[in-house]
Amino acid sequence: MTETESIAYDVVVLGAGPVGENVADRTRAAGLSTAVVESELIGGECSYWACMPSKALLRPVIARADARRLPGLGQAVQGPLDTSAVLARRDYFTSHWKDDGQVDWLDGIGAVLHRGHGRLAGPRTVTVTGPDGEVTTLTARHAVAVCTGTGAQLPDLPGLAEVRPWTSREATSAQAAPDRLIVVGGGVVATEMATAWQALGSQVTLLVRGKGLLARMEPFAGELIAEALSEAGVDVRTGTSVASVTRENGTVVAVTDAGDRVEADEILFATGRVPRTGDIGLDTVGLEPGSWLPVDDSLRVTGSEWLYAVGDVNHRALLTHQGKYQARIVGAAIAARAQGDPLLDPAPWDAYSATADLAGVPQVVFTDPEAAAVGLSLAEAEQAGHRVKPVDVEFSSVAGAGLYGDGYRGRARMVVDLDEEILRGVTFVGPGVGELIHSATVAVVGRVPVDRLWHAVPSYPTLSEVWLRLLEAYRDA
Repeated sequence: MTETESIAYDVVVLGAGPVGENVADRTRAAGLSTAVVESELIGGECSYWACMPSKALLRPVIARADARRLPGLGQAVQGPLDTSAVLARRDYFTSHWKDDGQVDWLDGIGAVLHRGHGRLAGPRTVTVTGPDGEVTTLTARHAVAVCTGTGAQLPDLPGLAEVRPWTSREATSAQAAPDRLIVVGGGVVATEMATAWQALGSQVTLLVRGKGLLARMEPFAGELIAEALSEAGVDVRTGTSVASVTRENGTVVAVTDAGDRVEADEILFATGRVPRTGDIGLDTVGLEPGSWLPVDDSLRVTGSEWLYAVGDVNHRALLTHQGKYQARIVGAAIAARAQGDPLLDPAPWDAYSATADLAGVPQVVFTDPEAAAVGLSLAEAEQAGHRVKPVDVEFSSVAGAGLYGDGYRGRARMVVDLDEEILRGVTFVGPGVGELIHSATVAVVGRVPVDRLWHAVPSYPTLSEVWLRLLEAYRDA
């Protein structure tokens, strides 16, 4: 191992996923010299093992499902998907797991890339151990931003490593569909991958410890998706935990807490995420290795003047779009502090404050049907002490839903704050509803009064007419 001399930058970014890239983009746009440290592919989890490959796998599945609901087209698309073509298109969207284009983009904004494992080595200092063992020391005049994201959380089951389980990475990068696949979990990754691989030719068994799917959404979301998965051929088993798992002559054998034996070719554990902070030198700055990093609304780590934690590592909202939003905020905050902006400290104002992470987080689950939600569920709003009323309508009352396809099933809910007459949350479930969620996000984040929403006229005949049906249901209740 060879150590080189120290190199100084205004900002050092640890991690080059979409969050780290956006931090670097904003600090460079503000004229701050910026180094980016990455040990894997530039573009991170989202580009190669999460958002992009998973949605590339799911899009043909959803398109076929939509087509099958249309008379005149449905009979033409009854056959199986071309799995090889779907996987090839997925590979295209991951750039075949090569990051040349992302490297060129970083170079284009003037950021300096240091490939290797980065670790904090005291205040404002990062050491980078390159692939050849050479160590470079980087110092930051203004800020270090930790953007290392999360990794898959695996349960503590004896012998699990020998089974070689899939995590989300293997599930989105597999080069063939296993004949049989066990999916353990009931969240977004579990439901999306069950949807994808069942359609691509696997017989999927979904083992869910809880009572239903998508526990963080309104209960009807999980119910409708579980029903659809079952109709598609997935064996959905709720209230079921895995007690042991082994691989016998190449076959995975999972034994449930009820003693049932489930066999498959592969097993995917989609059972949560953990911060990738175990070996980044947190102990050198008085923080606990492997921990989530608490931050203020400008994303500065609690108790620090120079260390920021952006994206998944701060545990505020584990979603790519929220991490990129945080990155835009933190880039502005770092630049403002570097320039001594008196409006920033001690209390950040809106331009430097990630307020959307508190009550206006949108999410789409790309199953069939889709589920999309923003803000608080009814239970969350009640737990927060708000006096609220749920307003529910079926999409069958919307003309655009009927045109979307025969047998369209879906439901919408808005959670109305009765004291302030604003929306605390909105949930849509149904084919195509992902494209509706931004209007709901604007309503929730903008605290638009219900009376004003009457004057936001939805186009006829589109799915967005569900807003009119919701308002009518609220008025008539």
